[in-house]
Amino acid sequence: MTDEAADPPVEAAAEPAEPDEPAGPVALGVVRTPTGHAGVDAHLARLADADHLAADGHVEVYEDVHQGLREALTALDAPPVPGPYENRS
Repeated sequence: MTDEAADPPVEAAAEPAEPDEPAGPVALGVVRTPTGHAGVDAHLARLADADHLAADGHVEVYEDVHQGLREALTALDAPPVPGPYENRS
């Protein structure tokens, strides 16, 4: 004879229902701190556009931002353009 306790049957945990379609894009909520340079800040603000796109759309936004930031850095190396009265001989 065995003394088995009459435990109630364990019900299977309800599994979450599988969605019919994958979830849409979700914003990451990354905080972008202003740099104080209007051109750079505008390019960085463009990164928010990727929050509303599927992953395959991120590349276009990232490449656009990267190109804009490269141009901003290149402009820092350009010699200053002389003003109308600064080019005296």
